[in-house]
Amino acid sequence: MKALVVSIGLLLGGVLNAWGQDDSWQDVIAELATSDDMESPAWDNTIDLLTELADSPIDINNATREELERLPFLSDIQIEDIMAYLYQYGSMKSEGELAMIVSLDPLRRKLLTRFIFFGEKNEDRKFPKLSDISKYGKHDILASIKVPFYERKGDKNGYLGYQYKHSIRYTFSYSDYVKIGLTGAQDAGEPFFAGRNSMGYDHYSFYLSLRKMGRIKSLVVGRYKVKMGMGLVINNNIGLGKLTSLSSLGRQSNYIGGYSSRSDANYLQGAAITVSLPANMELTAFASYREIDATLNKDDGSIATILKTGYHRTPTEMEKKNNSSQSLAGGNLSFDKNGFHAGVTALYTHLNRNIDPGEQLYRRYYAKGQDYWNISVDYGFNKGRFSFAGETATGDCNAIATINKLGFRASGSLSLMAVYRRYSYKYYSLFSESFSEGGYVQNESGIYLGAEWHPSSYLSMSAYSDYSHFPWAKYLIDFSSRAWDNLVSASYSRGNITLGLRYRLKMKEKNNDEKNGLTDDITHKARLFVEYKTETWKLKTQADFTSDHYKENSNGWMITQSASWTPNRKLSFSASAGYFNTDDYNSRICFYEKGLLYSFNYPSLYGEGVRYSLWTRLTLSSRIWITAKLATTDYFDRDHISSGLQQIDHSSMTDLELQMRVRI
Repeated sequence: MKALVVSIGLLLGGVLNAWGQDDSWQDVIAELATSDDMESPAWDNTIDLLTELADSPIDINNATREELERLPFLSDIQIEDIMAYLYQYGSMKSEGELAMIVSLDPLRRKLLTRFIFFGEKNEDRKFPKLSDISKYGKHDILASIKVPFYERKGDKNGYLGYQYKHSIRYTFSYSDYVKIGLTGAQDAGEPFFAGRNSMGYDHYSFYLSLRKMGRIKSLVVGRYKVKMGMGLVINNNIGLGKLTSLSSLGRQSNYIGGYSSRSDANYLQGAAITVSLPANMELTAFASYREIDATLNKDDGSIATILKTGYHRTPTEMEKKNNSSQSLAGGNLSFDKNGFHAGVTALYTHLNRNIDPGEQLYRRYYAKGQDYWNISVDYGFNKGRFSFAGETATGDCNAIATINKLGFRASGSLSLMAVYRRYSYKYYSLFSESFSEGGYVQNESGIYLGAEWHPSSYLSMSAYSDYSHFPWAKYLIDFSSRAWDNLVSASYSRGNITLGLRYRLKMKEKNNDEKNGLTDDITHKARLFVEYKTETWKLKTQADFTSDHYKENSNGWMITQSASWTPNRKLSFSASAGYFNTDDYNSRICFYEKGLLYSFNYPSLYGEGVRYSLWTRLTLSSRIWITAKLATTDYFDRDHISSGLQQIDHSSMTDLELQMRVRI
């Protein structure tokens, strides 16, 4: 332990020779995100995608529409305006020209600069020769480890492995044409080179991805992710929540890509291909076979629940590892011309065991059986100030799910959007992921109204109101219920100063104490921040407030101060500290904290205490970087943290995260 502490001191002491890479896009995404976004199953994929795109930015002057559509924070109208600008003026020379695209608000304009560069116009974009790929391709190795300075109960007796979480990621890439990836990941408590993990890591992911090979637009072999239509049938690609997912919702392009996440739950395994056809048509086909984790019913061995946690720390969790399997095949045929697009998606799934979700009221209409099929039609039109998109799906459930989005650009500074969805409580697809309040494409109807307004280059405002109705029972809700979610946010940036304000009011019906009716759970959340930024410093003060009214009133607040220092290209250093005070879990505070590559730290805190962290990046050479983060949560109102095997018999917890990156 002493040696480890000395190593930390040496690392922090050597930071004055560090060269910080620009990953400030995470700060901007944090401004767009809410705590609900982090709960999306596709959130890890989203962070992986954005990290990869930031590391290999798009040449804006040679970008295709499909390449820009990979950026999930851009709306279809913004993409249309970028393409129109490039068509009219030929190319962009600097970031300043982005201000000429009136539909780009200041926040997204700032975010876009992290993912593009301004190259020379080049009409010849043929697939490269094998010799060039071998000679000029980049090898990237990223190793990470998280070291806890505490011991959980399970670390003493209960967990099969040690308390360290670690991973390794290898990527070979040649521009965006060729990519090969291998990821190995281990959660704390899982065995490593022991027991059922005799091959080392608990989770491996591997893939080969080829793009833009003539008529073959994309080909992936290995583990991969897919998004078709608006996600009513299949989408395990990205998800950014209400403030940002609506930007990409309804685009005509489908997506297939390699799976490099450290999570072992949300991927397909096999092959997928997208081919351009004559007459403005495109065909995507994919097939997959993989083993999955499941909780089995004791009486007949059927599947009660398909698990997506990825944890295999205890003998019970390990027994559930890969105890079932799923096979699937599907595809999409789409047409796109002059702003109009339409497509058909079909999917067939087979499990080696029956799904029997049980007799609980809220699970009555969950998927049952071994074989499933789904089919959908997606459609849309984008012209001038109007954009429209939708998808309607059905399947062996004999029920309908539909979602439709209408966008209108009232002026260069004002955009309006309406989304209507109606997901039958009898509809199901094992791989659906789309816009919803309840987290599933099932048992929900709703209408969303949103607006974005940036009346000047300094001010940006957005607001939405989303009303949802759930006709059937839900978990801990025994009756049909409703929810109403409202948010307004504003950001003013001028010179070195940025001011931000956000307020959210959410109402959701839940069971009352007697469980014979419903009562409202009303939550207020507010955030105010001020940021000062120069070329060398960034200082940010943030205040969060929350108030929850359900069976009892619960209130909380938190003040956070963060600072980043970059005096030259040899230094990158960041620190933050915050005091929180909440009545209980219902008034918990969630906030963004700078983390390592391919991770997005969004701690959730309740009770009373302080949270502080130190972050640094050290450059050993032009090809080797070391990043470190030391973070502590110190509680004032308890003598232990968490419960069960996760319990820590102390009032504080400290973690050290280390990451080494080597590029050849």
